[in-house]
Amino acid sequence: MKKNAVTIAIAALLLVIFALLLFTFQVRQSEVVVVATFGKPTDTKNEPGLYFKWPWPVQNLYRFDQRVQTFEDKFSECYLADHSLVLASVYIGWRISDAKAFYPKFQGGSIEAAQRQLEGMLRTAKLQAFGSNSLANLVTTDPAQFRFEQIEQNIQAGVQRQLDEHDYGIKVEFLGFKKIALPEKVTDSVFERMKAERNQYITKAQSDGDRQAAMIKSSAERQAADLLNNAEATAKRIEGEGNAEAAKTLPVFQQNPDLAIFLLQLEAMKSSLNQKATLIFDERTPPFDLFRNLPAANSSPTQ
Repeated sequence: MKKNAVTIAIAALLLVIFALLLFTFQVRQSEVVVVATFGKPTDTKNEPGLYFKWPWPVQNLYRFDQRVQTFEDKFSECYLADHSLVLASVYIGWRISDAKAFYPKFQGGSIEAAQRQLEGMLRTAKLQAFGSNSLANLVTTDPAQFRFEQIEQNIQAGVQRQLDEHDYGIKVEFLGFKKIALPEKVTDSVFERMKAERNQYITKAQSDGDRQAAMIKSSAERQAADLLNNAEATAKRIEGEGNAEAAKTLPVFQQNPDLAIFLLQLEAMKSSLNQKATLIFDERTPPFDLFRNLPAANSSPTQ
């Protein structure tokens, strides 16, 4: 009896497991599931968890990786607006944004088929983006003329526009240049043009430097002339003030010329004795004749 109960329990458990496998399915974090009813996509599940479904042949499940897919296109030739030729390849990252639209477009949702379709769209978008720019936008000494980032944006926008027009359910997440080069036959002419542009830049820089140097020199000369004029004016003012002061003392000296001579002699002696020195002089020679009538150092004062 116990054996039959165990058998029944096991059978019931297996039946439950079988029912779960038939009527439920699980969605993982990295995938999106398309639910097709009688072969037509009717629902998508992109949140992880357990979901209900009808068993086959009513409903089928198609699982896709919803992570970003990446690839690089071929290193190919692209013509520019000035008929120059460049070689370029880009890398692209894309993901499935609408699995219900993606599934019927690419042979049951084939990632490989979608990538082949993207390669053709990428080729068209590259030709259009490069065709609206010249070689000067790619190779130049002027950073303001570089258009690499704008060309990348134009290529990405061109691919996304084609995807949206056909409702492929794909979104381009990023795109950039992998490699870009010039054909050998174009390299020499490009270098010559870059050399000419650099020479023009040098000439302009020298001309600007000479002009600034002339302006600085002119300003310095003008300031020097102003300083000299101010100095001369100050000197004349001081000379005038000195002459005025001298004119005030002149009448006094005219009235007493001996006093004037005495003061001049004192000033001359002061200048001679201004520094420590030993003087050997003739007491008869002015202004040292002042020492002739001095009293002797050891003589007693006169009563």
